[in-house]
Amino acid sequence: MAWVHFPVRDPHHLPVGGQTVVAAFCHEVESYATGISNTSRVTNGEQVSVELPDYDRLGRRTWPPTSEKIGYENSLNNSGALPDTPREVGSLGFMAENGTVTTDFILMGFQLRAELQMGLFFVFLIVYLITMVGNLGMIVLIQCDLHLQTPMYFFLSHLSLLDICYSSVIVPQLLESLGTDKMVISYERCATQFFFFTFCASTECFLLAVMAYDRYVAVCNPLLYATTMTPQTRLGLVSGAYAGAMVNSVIRTGCTFSISFCKSNHLDFFFCDLPPLLKLACSETRPRERVIYLLAFLVITTSISVILISYLFIIQAILKIHSAGSKAKTFSTCASHMTAVALFFGTLIFIYLKGNMGKSLMEDKIVSVFYTVVIPMLNPMIYSLRNKEVKEALKKVLNRMRVSQVE
Repeated sequence: MAWVHFPVRDPHHLPVGGQTVVAAFCHEVESYATGISNTSRVTNGEQVSVELPDYDRLGRRTWPPTSEKIGYENSLNNSGALPDTPREVGSLGFMAENGTVTTDFILMGFQLRAELQMGLFFVFLIVYLITMVGNLGMIVLIQCDLHLQTPMYFFLSHLSLLDICYSSVIVPQLLESLGTDKMVISYERCATQFFFFTFCASTECFLLAVMAYDRYVAVCNPLLYATTMTPQTRLGLVSGAYAGAMVNSVIRTGCTFSISFCKSNHLDFFFCDLPPLLKLACSETRPRERVIYLLAFLVITTSISVILISYLFIIQAILKIHSAGSKAKTFSTCASHMTAVALFFGTLIFIYLKGNMGKSLMEDKIVSVFYTVVIPMLNPMIYSLRNKEVKEALKKVLNRMRVSQVE
């Protein structure tokens, strides 16, 4: 066996007892000898001695590689022995010797001052409560009012359900992260969150496309609307949206979490998203990235294509209407959906298809907050404030509640 000696600049970082030792080969080897004892030892001075395997008969070092900068980590046992296999540095114990991933991540969040973090905590808490009340209220309203038992509101109720799930996947963990400054999340929980986040986002893409098709049928073929958008057709369209999102989520999650994450366990984000996870990868990611981004491209472009084609026919139909009042009324039925589409796809395209994705994580954090926290809160407002039928149904429900209280 061979002893390799190298200096340690900070003696305070030397291991004591069962603490972690991190050896970094930062300088040339000073001296070595063979046939020395099998017991590794660490001095308390300015130099650390690490036992390495023998050189082969031709004088070639078998491990570690000849690079001058190599790191490995191990927890010392009672005898102070070090292993012969490399490990990555990580505060919660990374396993890199067999290509497996870490058991935990630390979400770094926004890394702001304590008073700002607490302020954001209450802001996001209020936003989350408004999101829950608004979307649950929309679902209950659609189920209770007979005038809202139409295909458009059937799809809208599913959109509200998605916004509830979408927000609940992200915001509770975000609140926990803001409350504790840092948050430890297990590998399994991170993968689960990534899957459901992808599922909700993909389903919302497809559902917005389905809603655009619904508006196309209502405007361009109003006489055939009832026979075209039957309950079976509606259920089939929604099921197709969920099925497509499920396939995308399974493939995307499988590709992402088959990557070895061993550069660090510090995830510089407030939830498990793709760009910050890729920054931790220590294995080849290009083939998997191509699959991931190809799927994202297909989901987004397919949905946007259906939406654009639908609205091109809608605009063409509106232009044929002679009455200005009829034009405005017809266009108003699509205005809420167009607003929701612009908000959702605008931010989604920015965060996932921009050229410098992952290079400005603070910028990505702000945009991600908008489409994971703010948009789910805005959707029920967009569809209620700009919709006379919803406002009338809400008035009826409030009047019933007042009458019941008086009685």
